[in-house]
Amino acid sequence: MRRSHGADVTYSSPLRTPYRLPAVSVALSISQGGHYRPGRGRPEPRDVQSRKDTSMGDKDVARGFAPADRQRYRRKLQQCLAGLGRLLDEKRFDRPKNLLGLEIELNLAGADGLPRMMNAEVLERIASNDFQTELGMFNLEVNVVPHRLGGRVLDQLAEELRAGLGYADRKANEVGAGIVMIGILPTLTQDHLVHGNLSDVDRYTLLNDQILTARGEDFSLDISGIERLTCTSASIAPEAACTSVQLHLQVTPGRFADVWNAAQAVAAVQIAVGANAPFLFGKELWRESRPPLFTQATDTRPPELQAQGVRPRTWFGERWVESAYDLFEENLRFFPSLLPICDEEDPLRAIDQGNAPELRELVLHNGTIYRWNRPVYSVADGVPHLRVENRVLPAGPTVTDVIANAAFFYGLVRALAEEPRPVWSRLPFRTAEENFDTACRHGIDAELYWPRPGRTGGVTRVPAVKLVRDELLPLAAAGLDAWQVAPADRDRYLGVIEERCRRRVNGAVWQSETYHRARAAGLGRDAALAAMTRRYRELMLQGEPVHSWPVGFPGGQNGGPGE
Repeated sequence: MRRSHGADVTYSSPLRTPYRLPAVSVALSISQGGHYRPGRGRPEPRDVQSRKDTSMGDKDVARGFAPADRQRYRRKLQQCLAGLGRLLDEKRFDRPKNLLGLEIELNLAGADGLPRMMNAEVLERIASNDFQTELGMFNLEVNVVPHRLGGRVLDQLAEELRAGLGYADRKANEVGAGIVMIGILPTLTQDHLVHGNLSDVDRYTLLNDQILTARGEDFSLDISGIERLTCTSASIAPEAACTSVQLHLQVTPGRFADVWNAAQAVAAVQIAVGANAPFLFGKELWRESRPPLFTQATDTRPPELQAQGVRPRTWFGERWVESAYDLFEENLRFFPSLLPICDEEDPLRAIDQGNAPELRELVLHNGTIYRWNRPVYSVADGVPHLRVENRVLPAGPTVTDVIANAAFFYGLVRALAEEPRPVWSRLPFRTAEENFDTACRHGIDAELYWPRPGRTGGVTRVPAVKLVRDELLPLAAAGLDAWQVAPADRDRYLGVIEERCRRRVNGAVWQSETYHRARAAGLGRDAALAAMTRRYRELMLQGEPVHSWPVGFPGGQNGGPGE
């Protein structure tokens, strides 16, 4: 292994325990990671919680839907919601196991930095259930099996990811492609994101057709940032540009609201330190352009419904909650069904018989509403459980950065959820939503509103980097201690977040500065984006965290082909 060295950073947690955080983290090359054995026998995830898991039978997918299907589905949703309420009231849920889960959406690009529409070929070569198809033909997703939070779990996750991604990258190389972990692949164009480049899976076609039917017209994209992008799309394909990290945390019903509220409160901070998607269709937009793109690319509302204040299917949320039930109830109250596929299960009868119902309709409907922190209901080994699925973060830039972002999240939500005066009691929900928008626009340079310390009350505006360094990193350290994460892992990965703040660099900053360096050297827009993407992948494979990446190109090169 290679280590990057820098001055240690010292601060104190609220528990008055000093933590010395190395300035940067251990970095191990993806391409040289440990041995990886494809998980051929590992079962696929059972949850219908993401774009890949929206089918409930090929027959249903093939025949389309009649008006009676939607009426029956609405009745089944109400039965499922009643069943969820009974499970909560009767305390039928699994005991806490401190389990976390991790999914990363990936891009395929060639040696020229341009997208490769070949996920089926690459997945055939990978031959592992750890890797799944995704919406676009240039997308894959890797799923990490659940781990118990504690001990050396962060280093263990990093090693597993390096080995798995290294294996997948080598297999992709065999057909002229490579893995790129990034929020939006900078070289994507409108010509790439068309219906014909959706993965060849019936459920994606069905979802596309249902969203378009609900909207009644083409999608309009209009994002104003450093530059402005305006265009239309006849399909949901632009959604495939958004490649993200999903962090799962299993929680008890009694703790769910506190954890979800904490996750909502810190979503803006996650984006500020982790932004990695500044470009779309050749335009430099927001520092994290995934949220506005995803919102508009899945928007079933024509302009008239938008003007009436109808909620979009991708949204920050309605309010702080008191129970997981609140979120599922909002799903039914605010959003019509997209995929009214009914199962034969009678959830209330299953509960009467002492069984755990799958609540498939409720789960499917939940999977077509794109919250940044999504509630998850699932059944494992005959026992139901709840999870918070954090969907805020972009993919990349490196495995070390991904695990650092995860460490920051898991530690911070644990600490905030246990505060005697919770942050959500002092921060208006709409202010948290405004923070999220601000962080997406400005990234690590954002100024956010946060409750004032002490008993004076109110909120104050503070630079995100100052908030993180002075207040949130000590909380995250205390939270990881509460999870009993090893001090070495705690210090290593929180040190990455500290260094990003100290240097004011994240993936979005590096992309922008390197792109402009290429433009200043004489490259045109498309050539500069391709050169930056190639250099990004090169540094991603080397594995050092993004705050340590040199801006520009080695040896005075301008990033042109063949240099």
